[in-house]
Amino acid sequence: MLCRCVLASLFTRTERIYLSMYIFFMSLGCDKNLVDSEEMLGALVSRGFEVTDDESQAEVIVVNTCCFIHDAKEESIQAILDMANYKTEGNLKALIVTGCLAQRYKEEITKEIPEVDAVLGTNSQAALLDAVDEALKGKVSHVFTPLEGIPQVPGKRMITTGGFYEYLKIAEGCDKHCTYCIIPKIRGNYRSVPMETLIEQAKQLAEQGVKELILVAQETTIYGTDLYSKKSLHLLLKELCKIPAIVWIRVLYCYPEEIYPELIETIRDEKKICHYLDLPIQHASDRILKRMGRRTSKQQLIDIVSTLRKEIPDIVLRTTLITGFPGETQEDHEELMEFVDQMEFDRLGVFTYSPEEDTPAATMEDQIPEEVKQDRQADLMELQQEISLERGEKCVGKDYLVMIEGKVADENAYVGRTYADAPGIDGYMFINTGELLMSGDFVKAHVTGSLEYDLIGEIADEYTE
Repeated sequence: MLCRCVLASLFTRTERIYLSMYIFFMSLGCDKNLVDSEEMLGALVSRGFEVTDDESQAEVIVVNTCCFIHDAKEESIQAILDMANYKTEGNLKALIVTGCLAQRYKEEITKEIPEVDAVLGTNSQAALLDAVDEALKGKVSHVFTPLEGIPQVPGKRMITTGGFYEYLKIAEGCDKHCTYCIIPKIRGNYRSVPMETLIEQAKQLAEQGVKELILVAQETTIYGTDLYSKKSLHLLLKELCKIPAIVWIRVLYCYPEEIYPELIETIRDEKKICHYLDLPIQHASDRILKRMGRRTSKQQLIDIVSTLRKEIPDIVLRTTLITGFPGETQEDHEELMEFVDQMEFDRLGVFTYSPEEDTPAATMEDQIPEEVKQDRQADLMELQQEISLERGEKCVGKDYLVMIEGKVADENAYVGRTYADAPGIDGYMFINTGELLMSGDFVKAHVTGSLEYDLIGEIADEYTE
């Protein structure tokens, strides 16, 4: 459907208002990138743009890119090329590229894709409105704000997750400099968002109907060290727990070496905080961990997991691994397999190593053939599948609080999540019931069966919230 909208230019002293002008926004990559996208969308909507899900209808298209690994890079490039076609096939007047790929490859994007009207770096979200203004005037702009501080994006963040859970990005950048990772170079050093800002953001999300806050950053565990001279994640969590409308608070991306006693105590004692932690460990061979630039040994990882399970017996632990890292031997792989078998993580994801230019690991000797990486990934996931099935079977007969996310089409069944399941990455509970439930409802469900990664249940009682 072709757009037949007219641009109305209404001027104030500081801004131009666009009425009935359609914008299409594509957000790629991680949940942290999604937060940036939602903030930029909010700024555009505040200026009068109308969001469309039909790219052929859009007069402005923004692609917020990712380049963390090779596949993400290729996806971002292809997305830009696909959107560029609408300069001739649709109504497109302005194509804006932002995010990690833009920060890293600004010259290449400008040279190879002339349809792009503006390129904005990872800390330049606040410049989007001006970039759109310039693009609609036929002017090309490049904005790369220094990787310092937190951008102040005008407007009210636009929720795109469905409205009942949302991500709260508590920091930007990273100081760790793992040998395989490009993030510090394209996102800058670690910068915490001030606590009062986060509390206000959380309150605004709650006012919009959000019931679950998911705290994210490249690393959440050291939150506050740059602003308050000490780890302050536990203090932030306690303040967030005071927001009445918030039911669940979930914490992702906790580097294991930075977990500290006050944080464990807060997760254990505050009722709103899900007994769930994401611990990116990447490997278990001391030799490979050292080559990766990680700051833990295998024994330290065992000790941290043991402490968490002792202090919070029902805690659900998720981790991620990298297989096929340069120099990884079959013995290293077998050691990792034994570690996974021993630890029995509740949730586990495995990435094959992706060599990224300008990282130390990319130039290391003994690069692993792709087919070997794939085989090792399959080994680990097959093992985890067995562990997940066993853990699922242990849930049968138990009751859980479940957040309803939607209804199964043409069936008397709903899809929901327990505290053990982060959205988009973990499993679901399928609840059979003839009752009418709404997305965002909390119900008590009784587990009647399990699959490899999902649970099956029924309403346990009349409890709803």
